[in-house]
Amino acid sequence: MWHNDGVSDDDDPDQAPGRPEKRGKARAAGRGGARGGERAPPKPLDAAALERMALRYVERFATTRGRLTDYLGRKIRERGWDDGAAAAPADPAELAQRMADLGYVDDRAFAEQRAAAMQRRGLGARRVAGAFREAGIDEGDADSVAPAIADRAVESALAFARRKRIGPYGSGEGDRKLHDKQLGAMLRAGHRFDLARKIVATPPSDDPESIDFG
Repeated sequence: MWHNDGVSDDDDPDQAPGRPEKRGKARAAGRGGARGGERAPPKPLDAAALERMALRYVERFATTRGRLTDYLGRKIRERGWDDGAAAAPADPAELAQRMADLGYVDDRAFAEQRAAAMQRRGLGARRVAGAFREAGIDEGDADSVAPAIADRAVESALAFARRKRIGPYGSGEGDRKLHDKQLGAMLRAGHRFDLARKIVATPPSDDPESIDFG
């Protein structure tokens, strides 16, 4: 077989019969070069390194104690632990709590901001509650922001209806099948059944601002 430069495989001295030692040397050199380019594995963590990692994380991200605990625990599993006389790894939950005590992590503020942002996008209370569970927000902090979430329930549902052109924001056309589909979409977005059904049933001729959806 001929290459574009006009040299055949048989003209390559490393490929020619009777020259196996060069082929072996070439392969060995290639393997050595690959090993030389590999990075050394990261060192196991100790208490000081774990605390630095926690500080960098809370500097970069708005987070919760639960998320920070999960992150630190994952890093310990990935890198291992070596802290001299301290045989057992540090407790990630204790370090996350210390970050909270220092004011670097605030679960309630996180919950308030996350709930407000989700509801502005038209998502309902059930979706917000799911986001809280995923973020590790405890029941006490979730309960503290529940009244504000309830106060924004209608506003959030109408925002979703406006985006999806449902009910008062729709065209007025459609049959029972379409209304069922719209109702399902609102329920998946986390809104109450009674509220979603009322919005879906509202015709475009009605002004949503003048209707009591509560």
